[in-house]
Amino acid sequence: MHVVAGVLVDAAGRVLLAQRPPGKHLAGMWEFPGGKLEPGETPLEALRRELDEELGIDVDLSATEPLIRIPWQYGERAMLLEAIVVRRWHGEARALDAQDIAWHAPRAVDPALLAPADRPILAAAWLPGRYPITPADAGIDAAKAAVNAALDRGDTLIQLRLPELPIDVVRDLAAQLLPRARSKQAVLLLNGDIDGARRLGDGVGVHLRSAQLRELTSRPLPLGRVVGASCHDEAELAHAVRLGADFATLSPVLPTASHPDAATLGWKRFAELAESASLPVYALGGMTQALLSRAREASGQGIAGITGLLWEHWQALR
Repeated sequence: MHVVAGVLVDAAGRVLLAQRPPGKHLAGMWEFPGGKLEPGETPLEALRRELDEELGIDVDLSATEPLIRIPWQYGERAMLLEAIVVRRWHGEARALDAQDIAWHAPRAVDPALLAPADRPILAAAWLPGRYPITPADAGIDAAKAAVNAALDRGDTLIQLRLPELPIDVVRDLAAQLLPRARSKQAVLLLNGDIDGARRLGDGVGVHLRSAQLRELTSRPLPLGRVVGASCHDEAELAHAVRLGADFATLSPVLPTASHPDAATLGWKRFAELAESASLPVYALGGMTQALLSRAREASGQGIAGITGLLWEHWQALR
């Protein structure tokens, strides 16, 4: 079953959610409005028809863009949920088919209130296109300066990956950076430190290492607290989905300076894996800002970078 969902974004950056009416599957839960494609329809044609029927609006198809495609299984029912961003329409949205509708800032939405298949859409709606990661060999002062510079540049998802520093030192650094990160609505992710993320509270998440991911059987943080996962193949991506991770990095896509001879996925394989994964996926390995559009064309959420390149030369690459 092919389903299309509209992610309506207003001038304030809010998204529109609709509440499923009584008597329907998942009644009372919230979702992005849309519905099934009819025979012969394209996704955009179905989107325009569904949002007219459900909300009474006429979508301007020239102001749409693909967001994410999510293969999903509800019991024995398999579906492909295709989310499309809508930035312009005619008319005022009304709840013609839903129990209620409401506008929300994406980061303010409690994912637990959403239908499960719509949670990856919410994540894709607020996750940025770039995901910088501190250089592994950075000292405390360099790491602090790098994160502050990233916050100044407007980055809203930053991983503290500092394996050469004691865990308590990294936690202390995160605590120092947290007030400023919160003021800029940014999220700091600790590399592998689930307990540290729990202690530091809102605004701090965890990025799971691939070995750590394979050992877990449930999501390590509650919904609303960001969980990322390092993945290298289809099996790891599938496990990240089962755990309810908010996003994954997939690597290595291209050769890197540190591992120039390592086997790489390449863009074709990255696209195949990202397309089949039911969560947003960042391309990692050999990335530069110039490759952001290439990653998005390959069904990626964007690019992630570990080496100093994205930190030292970000401004020049923008």
